[in-house]
Amino acid sequence: MSEGNQSECDCKVRIGHSLNEAEINHVTSRRESALECLKKNGIKCSLDEVPNIALLASGGGERAMVGLLGSLVALFQDNLLDCILYLAGLSGSTWCMASLYKVPNWSSKLNEVKDDFEKRLLNGDVRFKDKLSTLKKYYRQKDNFSLTDIWAVLGISEIVKEIDNCTFTSQRSQHTKDPYPIYTVTDMQSRYDKLEAETFVEITPHETGYSISGAFVDTSCFGSQFDQGVQIKDQPEMDMLFLQGMCGSAFADLEKILEALLHFIKDLMLHELDIMGDQASSEINQTDVHSLCDPHVDEAGKVLLTLVELNLLVLREKDPSSQIQTLNDSLEELDKEKKEKLIKHVNKKNIKEYTLFICRLHSYWNPTCREIWTIIGKCIELVTLWIWGTTYNFLYNMAVQKKVPSSILKEEKRRYVDAGFDINSPFLPLLRKERDIDILLSLDFSETDPFESLIKTADMCKDLDIDFPEIPKVSEEEKSAPKDFYVFEGPNAPTVIHIPLFNIKNCGDKEEIRKLRKRYKTFQPPYHREMIDDLLKKAETNIKNNTENLLTVIKRKTSHCGSIY
Repeated sequence: MSEGNQSECDCKVRIGHSLNEAEINHVTSRRESALECLKKNGIKCSLDEVPNIALLASGGGERAMVGLLGSLVALFQDNLLDCILYLAGLSGSTWCMASLYKVPNWSSKLNEVKDDFEKRLLNGDVRFKDKLSTLKKYYRQKDNFSLTDIWAVLGISEIVKEIDNCTFTSQRSQHTKDPYPIYTVTDMQSRYDKLEAETFVEITPHETGYSISGAFVDTSCFGSQFDQGVQIKDQPEMDMLFLQGMCGSAFADLEKILEALLHFIKDLMLHELDIMGDQASSEINQTDVHSLCDPHVDEAGKVLLTLVELNLLVLREKDPSSQIQTLNDSLEELDKEKKEKLIKHVNKKNIKEYTLFICRLHSYWNPTCREIWTIIGKCIELVTLWIWGTTYNFLYNMAVQKKVPSSILKEEKRRYVDAGFDINSPFLPLLRKERDIDILLSLDFSETDPFESLIKTADMCKDLDIDFPEIPKVSEEEKSAPKDFYVFEGPNAPTVIHIPLFNIKNCGDKEEIRKLRKRYKTFQPPYHREMIDDLLKKAETNIKNNTENLLTVIKRKTSHCGSIY
């Protein structure tokens, strides 16, 4: 946290379900914009009658990122965006949100913001030097350097085409005209322990914490070390790149990260040659960096490169004997018995043990090697252990009278990951009674079943005694060929409007939906121009085709609403 923001932040844990004052002030102001928006759409009401409307976007990789952008643009063009009080996302949709909230008051100039966003996706490029400096910064400044940091730098930056080092405190006064943003992640330990109420963690510009249990900390302090509810050690404030890495960790498989590390190490070798002004750098390419020898490249770098190649070969069930021999030659001075035991039969069963052994011998190879090779060795170790999202637990050692499970209070660290692993839509934070949401506009960008998140949310709400509409049983035919507009209502529950991205209205028939789902897979390389343009149009069409339907639902809810703000 920067010194300039210290006075704005209260680095103590807050136990309670009330909304923080900053959020209340923001939403109160936003309701006045919503009132004017409703009047422009022919809905006459008082400020107390304005319904609280939240837009929530599911995950779905780049499909969700582009789909959310297209949907928001259509709402803006149809003069409906100012009706939205909250904008919540998880996984891929948060990549869109982070980019939007980088622009002050983006919702008042969305056409221009969309054009810039699209240009960046198509033509943007993240320099190697920027990746290198960011990775070094994360490693040097954080106590809990994890795979999330690595994925953010090497993976997310390639998808969103930028390294966004903005923080929440730097943005707090820049979005008075925008919906209030809520990002959602999963507490991995709570997920494993089947603690439903503590599984979903919300991140807003002002507070981060457990939506249902009611335990929060100032977002600028999230990640700092706490004991008994008081901050005892500062850590750097989370930036938007790391946030996107944490929210979008579901898209990183082992092979993808190993490939990213492989390219990064090769780029690093060539970068070091450039720094030294070595003629060799102009005579080689990335496929023959092994031909370099001292003093061109540190031996540590060559060993780490070989180690990554070995892991990829074993993962792909290919012959790794050449890499094993190279590593064998590099480790000649090791105890022969131990070396032979580890190297003789390297396969999927012992590759983890072998890789960790090599990483931890880093100082043996070259006691004076550059810091970056220490960092790369740590990266490979974290990939091998598959350690994600490690963060100091702000609830550690607290004496809490409320219903917070003791297992959370006893652990010094927690691990936070992509919320799409559980329910691929951020309903839970918006169902806090204090937010008093009247209409949930659910945009579903799932790859297959567009009703799965609805059904899972309904089941969880029953367990947690939270009001939510009952979701009727959906046929397999409906799942494969959904309509473009659904409304679900129930006693004391918010009205849920559900819009699947691909549907019979904007696609035509079931076969075309199947083709589009196959074309826009969740796990695939970045989209090209034609794909982005087509996806934006599909998402925009869903909103424009249903403008009157949206207004009808809003009008019906208007007379039944009363503000708590």
